Amino acid sequence: MVFAHGFGCDQNMWRLVYPAFEQDFRIILFDHVGCGGSDRSAYDPQKYSSLEGYADDVVELCREQGVRGGVFVGHSVSAMIGVLAARKAPELFDDLVLVGPSPRYIDDESYVGGFSEAQIHELLDFLDSNHMGWSQAMAPVIMGNPDRPELGEELTNSFCMTDPDIARRFARTTFLSDNRNDLEGFDRRTLVLQCSEDVIAPRAVGEYVHGKLPNSRLVVMNATGHCPNLSAPEETIEAIRAFV
Repeated sequence: MVFAHGFGCDQNMWRLVYPAFEQDFRIILFDHVGCGGSDRSAYDPQKYSSLEGYADDVVELCREQGVRGGVFVGHSVSAMIGVLAARKAPELFDDLVLVGPSPRYIDDESYVGGFSEAQIHELLDFLDSNHMGWSQAMAPVIMGNPDRPELGEELTNSFCMTDPDIARRFARTTFLSDNRNDLEGFDRRTLVLQCSEDVIAPRAVGEYVHGKLPNSRLVVMNATGHCPNLSAPEETIEAIRAFV
């Protein structure tokens, strides 16, 4: 079972979830290049200008680890990275768990991504000009659960520890991506985990992903916010366990 973290995070974000599966699966945790304890000198702006570069890393890592027929659990941007990796190397994963997935964050005609193009560029401009201020303002919004401020503080700290230059580039790669076509014809068994309220990946997005994947199951969680792996680990574990 391979766990992949979202933007501005690292493998530590899965610490409340993965132990529940250690008895039944070999667990693989990792940090995307530029995040957590990764070798930041390996960051190549050209390679990582699209999610394909991150997907190539997942394929390389999993092949090195001898993964075949595994379970990929991807949070946020890593949900689509997992889809791309599974398309590149179908032998790696039999099942995927997509937590808060979004193939496109920007609204487009009848497609609801949750943001206008202007809003996304405003968000990216803010990040460009003030990494720390952006982290402190956005992390609590992304996390949700304002009655539990410690969760927002943890995400803020995670964002602040990310290399600012890499964070700016990764944000552009993430929020300007459009991977809707990569969902077409994807037949892997997939669980779409959707929080009941999520400003980053609204319910309409989860329903869209589910509708595009013929072999998928949609579970709308009671959890709110974009990080149920931190805010509602028990519910997240229960949903994944019922699927795998």
